[in-house]
Amino acid sequence: MPWHQKIQYLIGQPVGISLTNGQGTSGVLCGTSQGKVLVMEYLYQSQFALKQYDFNMIQDINGFPPCQNQQQLY
Repeated sequence: MPWHQKIQYLIGQPVGISLTNGQGTSGVLCGTSQGKVLVMEYLYQSQFALKQYDFNMIQDINGFPPCQNQQQLY
């Protein structure tokens, strides 16, 4: 399924984004606005930033898979 069709199902979820320049990023998909994808990304310590990526910069968007080992660690 093309990435632009997946967006509606991934809003509010953690996602990985492949960019056309070969780089990638991850964060919580907040939505879209005026041809841009809005992603809340972690910076450092307790700081986050809402970043915008033009549609033409995006190669693919995928939701994070569930954790395989769901046992509690002590």
